[in-house]
Amino acid sequence: MKTIAPPDPHTRAPTFRLPPGACDTHCHVFGPGDQFPYAESRKYTPPDAPKENLSRLHSILGVERAIIVQASCHGTDNAAMLDAISSSEGRYRGVCNADDAFSGEYIEELHAGGIRGVRFNFVKHLGGAPDLDRMFRIIDKVKHLPWHVELHFDAKDLLEYEAVIELIPLPVVIDHMGRVPVADGVGQMPFQALLQKLRSSEDLWVKISGCERISAAGPPFTDAAPFGAACVKAAPDRCIWGTDWPHPNVKIMPNDADLVDVIPEMIDDRGLQRRILVDNPARLFDF
Repeated sequence: MKTIAPPDPHTRAPTFRLPPGACDTHCHVFGPGDQFPYAESRKYTPPDAPKENLSRLHSILGVERAIIVQASCHGTDNAAMLDAISSSEGRYRGVCNADDAFSGEYIEELHAGGIRGVRFNFVKHLGGAPDLDRMFRIIDKVKHLPWHVELHFDAKDLLEYEAVIELIPLPVVIDHMGRVPVADGVGQMPFQALLQKLRSSEDLWVKISGCERISAAGPPFTDAAPFGAACVKAAPDRCIWGTDWPHPNVKIMPNDADLVDVIPEMIDDRGLQRRILVDNPARLFDF
């Protein structure tokens, strides 16, 4: 089992100033492992990245709110995330991993604890697509709540699972712009399919995050900006942004200041910046 790299410990203050109330809608907490053990079935072992480190990062970047997304290394044990949310004084919400054995009572406890969505990984290096019957059993258990379904896809999956997305009875959020490789250009079929669905569906959202994952040029990752800009043009009311700290399984570890400084390259209007960084996440995550 591989051990992944830690985040850059020397986060710079970004040049771009985030608006008041800005929300990082995609970040994680890892451990600490002696308090919140990692799942035995995990595909990687991370260095601890606890809530205190996340808070410190956000203080440097100027982030006031955040969405902690349950990472696969913790499996369906959401305890580390729930602990971070409970200590955030209302500034954090979460997106859980779930098991179809979760009781209705426990799902209500998750909601009371700040959870506002459930995530499913389709990415190959994290184990590949989930059992779809099981996925829909879980969705059926949470569909009465004001939650959404978050899907972590490889680019090709956007085409393969298009019909599956249509069947989900909740808003759907696509992680990291569908992980489409910048090297293949904005005209590539998976990305154009994503844009078309954003234009045609009022329930499809996208995170203009993961610039460090899809970039071909490397830091400061501005070659990914046209992809974010295209998403914003297609659905300005259903785009949200996040850092993906502490960046599990990346090829090049970013300095998070670079990821903040890409924002004005994707969104050049201050009013639109506020909509995507503050208003859209407040609506989706019930702040």
